[in-house]
Amino acid sequence: MRTLRMLALGTLAHVKQMSRSPFEVTIALVVPIVQATLAVYLFRAGQEQHRLLEAAVGAGLMGVWSSVLFGSGGAIQNQRWQGTLEMIMLAPRRPVMVILPITVATGLTGTYALLATLAWGRILYGIPLDFARPFGFVVAAVVCIVALGMFGLLLASTFVLMRNANALTNTLEYPIWLVSGMLVPMTVLPAWTGPIAAVLPTTWGARALREATTGGPVWPSVAVCLGISLICLAFGSISLTYVERRARAAATLALA
Repeated sequence: MRTLRMLALGTLAHVKQMSRSPFEVTIALVVPIVQATLAVYLFRAGQEQHRLLEAAVGAGLMGVWSSVLFGSGGAIQNQRWQGTLEMIMLAPRRPVMVILPITVATGLTGTYALLATLAWGRILYGIPLDFARPFGFVVAAVVCIVALGMFGLLLASTFVLMRNANALTNTLEYPIWLVSGMLVPMTVLPAWTGPIAAVLPTTWGARALREATTGGPVWPSVAVCLGISLICLAFGSISLTYVERRARAAATLALA
């Protein structure tokens, strides 16, 4: 119970902190509009009007991924700039228990991107929100957000070690959502991207949301997404402990 309470309070604190950042608020307001517009005109140009809702869901998931990626990296970098990263890493808890609330908070904040993209698609472009499996969609969205938070934890180990996390986040944003099939069908991608996509929780989360939208089998994709997220949690915990010790030994933890 103490651990769950600590995680809940830590997540709440980081959500409040991000909600008071002008940059985060501006991005949250602008990005959903841009992504909804991109998805609608892309699919309209391809004469695929019947898939506009799928496009809106995929564009919203892109926003969640961007929030997790930049939020996780930005949160660690901000802690370093503020001089509090050492205090966080010296807390009498395992590093994973301290960093996990940050990554989960970015996933929760990214939920707004998904909801706002759907809302803008409905208001501006008249996309009917007719989900084939509404309950399945809600469950898939929750699992997908949790999985992205766990994936962000795995990436956070590198963010602690690197002096400039933006160098990694800028590189990973578009390749991940492209390979995961969030907006572009995976069938049009090269065959060598298949094995990469199969080990990413973003792939299965996007598939689960798409199946819930169209009426396909939701639960197998949800189960795989949840399983990969648990693997990310385990590897993230091990990796974070390793790089934290390495950063201490090299005296690079506080370098900005």
